[in-house]
Amino acid sequence: MLNSNQNRRQSGFTLVEILIVVVILGILAAIVIPQFTNASEDAKASSVITQLQTIRSQLELYQIQHNGSYPAADLDHGGGEGEWSALTDTTEVDGSEGDGTNDYGTYLQRAPTNPFEDSSTVATTAASGVGWVYTASTGEIKVVMPAAKAAALDLDTTNDVAVY
Repeated sequence: MLNSNQNRRQSGFTLVEILIVVVILGILAAIVIPQFTNASEDAKASSVITQLQTIRSQLELYQIQHNGSYPAADLDHGGGEGEWSALTDTTEVDGSEGDGTNDYGTYLQRAPTNPFEDSSTVATTAASGVGWVYTASTGEIKVVMPAAKAAALDLDTTNDVAVY
């Protein structure tokens, strides 16, 4: 007759089987997680290029409606209300703050934020913490980011990106 211990069927997983499963899951995670990181950076790059296209088209509309003039260097409409107010508020044909009659704008709903610098500031030269570089005389605007990041994302540093 069989011993009662031998008759009993063992159930469950051995320690070795569990370790093998954990190692396989770790390897799969190591492969998949970097791909999600790259997708996030690619999404930021797409977002910033779309923002640039929108800002540029609105700057051109502003220029047409304001007798060939682009907004001031900090994109203020002269009222001292801060950056981007020329595009986020209504303005008169001379670029001053709108008074409710014959106003133009608003061109943007809110100041755009550069996701790489987490900033909406406007400057005339690229630097850390600056979101956008704008040239009032030509209406040229670029997004700011480190040179290595722009190269890694294959962004156009001639037309779209100002690097530091």
